[in-house]
Amino acid sequence: MNIAIIKYNAGNVQSVQYALKRLGYASIVTDVEAELKSADKIIFPGVGNAGAAMASLKESKLNELIPLLKQPVLGICVGMQLLCDHSEESDTACLGIIKAKVKKFPAGQLKVPQMGWNTIYNYHSALLNGLNENEFVYYVHSYYVENCAATVANSNYVLPYSAIIQQDNFYGVQFHTEKSAEVGDKILLNFLQL
Repeated sequence: MNIAIIKYNAGNVQSVQYALKRLGYASIVTDVEAELKSADKIIFPGVGNAGAAMASLKESKLNELIPLLKQPVLGICVGMQLLCDHSEESDTACLGIIKAKVKKFPAGQLKVPQMGWNTIYNYHSALLNGLNENEFVYYVHSYYVENCAATVANSNYVLPYSAIIQQDNFYGVQFHTEKSAEVGDKILLNFLQL
């Protein structure tokens, strides 16, 4: 299986590659159009600022390529957020694949960013096959994707939000699969077996 990790200026690439290797899969890190188009599965990681991440995608014209991809694509953290229409972080126009907005957690009630383990619930996705309701996953984020038509699992921190989104061949997880122990490994395996 050809697995490509999108190379741009916001990827958490090494830990994602290590997680795949741990599961017995090799991957390449690339921003080359032909390599991305020919991959069986694509992982779109992300750590950092949405505005800087989109600027990096535009620089390499990946913002034009990603919405046209036909194989399964998995966005992780900021990678998931960039699949949406707009992010409040740096007032950023995103890829517009999924009709949803990315919002900042309101300050005051709980510490922002959310950092650490939290449960996911209300599953409606093949990514979660074989997992029990209310499994724990690992988060580090200050912004969240609002609940929308593409929401297939939720988390709750200050308010309910999208833990996982899915539309056509595009999937997104707000948490870090590569840091979510056995649950994260299972979600990655389920994605690779789609």
